[in-house]
Amino acid sequence: MSRTDGPGPELTSRLGYLLKHAQLRMAELNTKALAPYGIDGRELGVLFVLAGREPTSQQQAAQRLGIDRTTMVAMLDTLEGKGLVARQPDANDRRRNVVALTDAGQDTLRRATEASDAAEREFLAQLGPQAAQQLRNSLQTIVTHPEQEQS
Repeated sequence: MSRTDGPGPELTSRLGYLLKHAQLRMAELNTKALAPYGIDGRELGVLFVLAGREPTSQQQAAQRLGIDRTTMVAMLDTLEGKGLVARQPDANDRRRNVVALTDAGQDTLRRATEASDAAEREFLAQLGPQAAQQLRNSLQTIVTHPEQEQS
C-alpha cells in the first residue's frame, strides 16, 4: 500500500482515529520490547502496581489497575506461574491474600521497564523532547483528572 492509498485527512484529522492508531503503534513497540522478558504490557502494569509498596491484596491491586477481581486473579496466576509474584495469606486477615514481587519479579520489572522506556523513546522520537513531554503531560491530564461537571 502506498502513502496515497492510506487514510485521508477526513480520518487523520479525527482525534479518535489518531489516539487509536498511536496506541496500536505504542503497543506494538512495547510488545516487541517486552518479549525477551516473557511478559506483556498488562503484566508489566501489574508489576508496577505491586512494586515499591508493602505487600498489597489482590483486591487492592485490581482496584488500582481498574480491573475486575476475576481478571486480577487470572493475571496473578500467570505471573505466579512465571515466578514473578508470590501470594500468601495476610497474617492479620486470613481471608485476604497479599501479593508481592519475588526477586525474579523485581529483576524482570527493572529490565522490562528499561526496555519499555526505550520503546517509548522510539515512539516519541519524531516529536523532540519538549513536544514529547507536552504530549505526555496533556494525556496525563486527560486520563487522571475526571471531567468536571458543567453548571
